[in-house]
Amino acid sequence: MDIDQLFTRGVAEVIVEAELREKLKQGKSLRLKMGFDPSSPNLHIGHAVGLRKLRQFQELGHRVVLIVGDWTAQVGDPSGRDQSRTMLSPEQVRANADTYMQQFFHVVDRDRTEVRWQSEWFNTFTLANVFDLTSRFTMQQMLAHETFRKRFDSESPLTMMELMYPLLQAYDSVAINADVEFGGMDQKFNILAGRELMKAKGLDPQHVFLTPLLIGIDARKMSKSFNNTVDLTMSPNEMYGRIMSMSDEIILPYFENVTDVRRAELDEMQQALRSGQNPRDLKMRLAREIITQFHDVAAAREGEAYFVRTIQQREIPENMPEHRITEPKSIVDLLADAQLVSSKSEARRLIDGGGVKINGTKVESQETRVEPGSEYVVQVGKRKFVRVVS
Repeated sequence: MDIDQLFTRGVAEVIVEAELREKLKQGKSLRLKMGFDPSSPNLHIGHAVGLRKLRQFQELGHRVVLIVGDWTAQVGDPSGRDQSRTMLSPEQVRANADTYMQQFFHVVDRDRTEVRWQSEWFNTFTLANVFDLTSRFTMQQMLAHETFRKRFDSESPLTMMELMYPLLQAYDSVAINADVEFGGMDQKFNILAGRELMKAKGLDPQHVFLTPLLIGIDARKMSKSFNNTVDLTMSPNEMYGRIMSMSDEIILPYFENVTDVRRAELDEMQQALRSGQNPRDLKMRLAREIITQFHDVAAAREGEAYFVRTIQQREIPENMPEHRITEPKSIVDLLADAQLVSSKSEARRLIDGGGVKINGTKVESQETRVEPGSEYVVQVGKRKFVRVVS
């Protein structure tokens, strides 16, 4: 991989770039830190930007140190939500972490990765350690964090526990003696805190490697609550359909950050769009590129054929899963039971938005009931179907 491309593509900011470039020239094997809080089991395409960058560094001979935040997962989420995050049990943390790592190692080389759990060092933390850690930072430094400042100024709840989050993440860097920490732009404050703590502890401060935050396929902030993510666990058919539904203005950022299409081709794509090329053609290529990366070439072809057949040609698929019912069910319960949605709240949102059909007819009410005794084809969005039988 070309070093200049390593620092320019899929990159938002590097601190300090000149020093990190020099270290790479020296040929030293670097310890690349990335941490995650196992508060959710699934990764989406936005996470893939950073994972791909880690893999590129690994291919140059460097080692990833993956920090499982089994302590910070219980602290709260200062990344933008106004309410504290529900604390998890150790069992939930372990289950989420196992699922996360299966997806993580689909991109990152497992053999060149060291997995560390925060409990290795925080289980033996004493009150003296806590006092020493908190003495390294001031309240003014904490309130420089935009989210903390907004909540403080608006008199929204801001617990001391949440203020500890950046400090704990910073200590992870000390515990493993990180050379570089990777994260999205929303992690800049926390990663810089690690850099400052390492200086205070007499260690060489870690470099900061920040990747851009992809927006969702509807051009809003990427969030499961908006149902606008492309999850790495999605089937090829669903992944293809999601990408085809994306807003036209984000096609090129996705090519830039989640594919290896050459820079010259990206420039040609940009010119073609300006000249009036149908964005659909580029979306189809983008879908093939991404599905090949997270599944394989055959799956990409299959996803495209399914999309053409069921969406472009408006066919209902011949083969679809069956769901049996033995008693009357509300459409909300049916969608959840048949696993067409991730939650009943999602089912209600889709119904209200006109995204649910029974035998081709739009469902108008959340109170709609499905009775046993007949066969129905239930459709969610453009790509999900189930045959309901008694």
